[in-house]
Amino acid sequence: MSKVPAPVKLNATGKFAVADLASLKIDHVAVVPADKKREKTRANKESGDRIKKSGELIGGVFDASKSPAIQAERIEVFERYLAKYNEELAQKKDQPIKVSLPDGSVREGIAFKTSPYDIAKAISQGLADSVIVARVAYTNRLEEVNIVACDEEEEALESKQAAAAAGGGEGELWDLSRPLVGDCVLTLLKYDNPEANMVFSHSSAHVLGAAVEAAFGSHLTIGPPLQQGFYYDSFMGDKTVSDEDLKKVEAKAAEVIKQKHAFQRLVLTKPQALEMFRSNPFKVALITNKVPEGSLTTVYRCGPLIDLCMGPHVPHTGKIKAFAATKSSSTNWLGQTNNDTLQRIYGIAFPDKALLKKYLEFQEQAKLRDHRVVGSKQELFFFHQLSPGSCFWMPHGTRVYNKLMDFIRKQYWSRGYVEVITPNIFNLQLWEISGHAQLYRDNMFIFDVEEQEWGMKPMNCPGHCLMFAHRLRSYRELPIRMADFGVLHRNELSGALTGLTRVRRFQQDDGHIFCRQDQIKAEVLGALDFMRFVYTVLGMTYKLELSTRPAKALGEPALWDVAEAQLAEALDEFAGEGNWKVNPGDGAFYGPKIDIKVYDAMERIHQCATVQLDFQLPIRFGLEYKASGEGEESFQRPVMVHRAMLGSVERMAAVLTEHWGGKWPFWLSPRQCIVVPIDPKYADYAFEVQQAVHEAGFYVDVDDSARTLNKKVREAQLAQYNFILVVGQAEQEAKSVNVRTRENTVQGTISIPELLAKFKDLADSYNAQA
Repeated sequence: MSKVPAPVKLNATGKFAVADLASLKIDHVAVVPADKKREKTRANKESGDRIKKSGELIGGVFDASKSPAIQAERIEVFERYLAKYNEELAQKKDQPIKVSLPDGSVREGIAFKTSPYDIAKAISQGLADSVIVARVAYTNRLEEVNIVACDEEEEALESKQAAAAAGGGEGELWDLSRPLVGDCVLTLLKYDNPEANMVFSHSSAHVLGAAVEAAFGSHLTIGPPLQQGFYYDSFMGDKTVSDEDLKKVEAKAAEVIKQKHAFQRLVLTKPQALEMFRSNPFKVALITNKVPEGSLTTVYRCGPLIDLCMGPHVPHTGKIKAFAATKSSSTNWLGQTNNDTLQRIYGIAFPDKALLKKYLEFQEQAKLRDHRVVGSKQELFFFHQLSPGSCFWMPHGTRVYNKLMDFIRKQYWSRGYVEVITPNIFNLQLWEISGHAQLYRDNMFIFDVEEQEWGMKPMNCPGHCLMFAHRLRSYRELPIRMADFGVLHRNELSGALTGLTRVRRFQQDDGHIFCRQDQIKAEVLGALDFMRFVYTVLGMTYKLELSTRPAKALGEPALWDVAEAQLAEALDEFAGEGNWKVNPGDGAFYGPKIDIKVYDAMERIHQCATVQLDFQLPIRFGLEYKASGEGEESFQRPVMVHRAMLGSVERMAAVLTEHWGGKWPFWLSPRQCIVVPIDPKYADYAFEVQQAVHEAGFYVDVDDSARTLNKKVREAQLAQYNFILVVGQAEQEAKSVNVRTRENTVQGTISIPELLAKFKDLADSYNAQA
């Protein structure tokens, strides 16, 4: 067997975490590696260290009355260093630059003077007014300054921006007002561009921060954009935020917006940043821990607010035409429960009031579909404080859970997968071999057994590597498609737990394919066909993206080139040329991957399915198979394909609950039918029907209460029974039932055998209309 190399760090993916040299942070959500995308969205390529989660209270005694003096102090420092910067800028000699536009035209400019806004305005004032941000790709950069991300959320923000870009092009995002620093290719981005949309949300977060500071005098901590909207955390002592307080925030935000405050960028040294934020202990902690000595960071000002930020931002606050503070909650500094308590205020903003109105209407609809609401109403599941993050699946919820797994298992049988069972706990040595122990151990449940460390498994792939290595493998056996519904545990922070979408205990439809390099394309096509079948049945659309070699990839470039070519060929064959996108540099360190973005009935994006190539775990575990031929040279390394269709069964249950709004299709429904006798004297026949339907393998109940027929039917429809089977004298004599749907469509009287045949057809065909 091959020698196991030194451990490496971790990178999170949409379905599991795997070893990674480059990452510094673990999130159990789809995270786009930021190394390559940083060049597209930031002025730097480095990030500061993660701040230590010490558990110390640093907020001190909160006094809102000090806020005006703190703001004045901060502004004085900003203006002093801004004046110094402007003096230095004025001393630079004029150097002509060429600015190329996407249409092939070239505009002339002056380095350190001409801004993207100047270029846009020279084309037309209308264009300049409609642009949110620029993307700049330098061909001859006259100044290179490495800036360190100081905000604790910057890495997550960059990942979100990189994900939003979806392969948007080369270069970095650039403020419209910021002077260009060399020859470049300039792209002007409007609100409908995903990157510009994210920048708009980020700028709106700063408006929220200014409003929160003005309303409560609080110490701001972090305020990132989200997939929808944004939030700001702040320290305000023992105060909590009420609905009335949210109105105050909106009023203050309206004032900030009305003033059309320009967003001003300023580069600072670490001592200068500490001087500026000396009265905010949370900012001091960020600067102290994130910015190395001798490094630079940036701040942005919009009116009274000055905050640590990498930017970029919209030109001024007046770009925001509609703003709402939507909700609030308590959280803790750095997500640690023994740290200071913070107040988190969420917001949403748009460049048009009509968009806000549409959003609020959408949110009302989303509330009705919220899986936590539907789950409670339909008695599917619940959580308990004695086991936070671990779901209690009640009988009806377990029906859905098991049906989802049965749905996948039937496909495993027909698609050549072998289901395996692996242990739930492993000696920590396994995770040292795989490379996960170095940083992932904080996200694992670890305990001592006979003076050795053991952990509950957070993913299945290392265990599957042990199964492959259990005996000598031949090339004739490949591909081996292992599937595992093993229970996984991840030690998520209590503050991050959110219904079924972020849990500590879960199961995945996890699969790992061990194959030869010449089998990659075929296996990827098979996985994509599997995915298409699953999401067609679920009534969800999807988009495909190929993420290629990142800057810090492991392995020979030639191997990557071959793998990427095979994935591209597979995507062309599967979806057709031009029907998928390339995300340059977004691959995991261990191999390229196909990102599958799924859209539900409300057009929300979910990343549940994934297909990823892995060259590294086979190396770390020394996996080999006997190739054709003789001698040691005939042993070759397999390629590992990580794939999941549903992803976490818990999360998929949440997605589908909201996708269908609790109106489950018959094949997946926990309440497929109910028998309703029109009079108590027909109850015996109702139970006879129930027995027949139950023996045929379908979920059926009987309502033998004393309520009226109309009341029974209405209650059954509200409970989302797919079919209501009404029985009376005529049905009893004919051994039949009168069928109604939850939409109150009367389908008429049919015999019991006909009913069971109908049910079987609906279930076998995965009919989504019943």
